[in-house]
Amino acid sequence: MSADIVNLRQARKDKKRRDKDKAAEDNRRKFGRTKAERETARRNRQDLERQVEGHKLDKSHPSDGDDGA
Repeated sequence: MSADIVNLRQARKDKKRRDKDKAAEDNRRKFGRTKAERETARRNRQDLERQVEGHKLDKSHPSDGDDGA
């Protein structure tokens, strides 16, 4: 009967690496977005800002016909 010899230092490093990879995967799932998703969101935000700016009323001239006279 022969047992596998395990280097405990290497086993600890492997376990730490696996735990770190799992934490990184969990964080990607929770917080991560692909570059394409971020770019799409940025473009949508810019389009909405342009649309809002285009619909704002211009305050530089009176629109009610009041000349101040």
